Amino acid sequence: MRVTCLSFRRGAQRSRGFTLVEVLVALAIVAIALMAGVQATASLTRYAQRQSDMVLAQLCAENALVTVRLARQMPGVGDSTAACEQAGRNLSVSLVVRPTPNPNFRRVDAKVLDGDVPIWRLTTVVGRY
Repeated sequence: MRVTCLSFRRGAQRSRGFTLVEVLVALAIVAIALMAGVQATASLTRYAQRQSDMVLAQLCAENALVTVRLARQMPGVGDSTAACEQAGRNLSVSLVVRPTPNPNFRRVDAKVLDGDVPIWRLTTVVGRY
């Protein structure tokens, strides 16, 4: 009877707890889930920054084109660059004025750059006033 009792106790001790392999598998699953969460968070952060850059660049481009329209004179053909500060960011706006087949209109392209990286481009046609 003692032998049976000892084997019963050994069997009870073996069934308690987890094996090293089970713990390592659980840790691997948790690590994969955490990495997926980190990547998703980083992706959302990049997307939010890109959206912010685009909104600021759109403001700069629209301001440059409104300035051309408010001048109330036909813009001269050529290229120019102006600085634009929005929300503490220093962007540059490149204005390119080109003639059109109709001499009463000019095509004006506003390209917003962050350093050398283009962010936004906006085009309009300006007529004689």
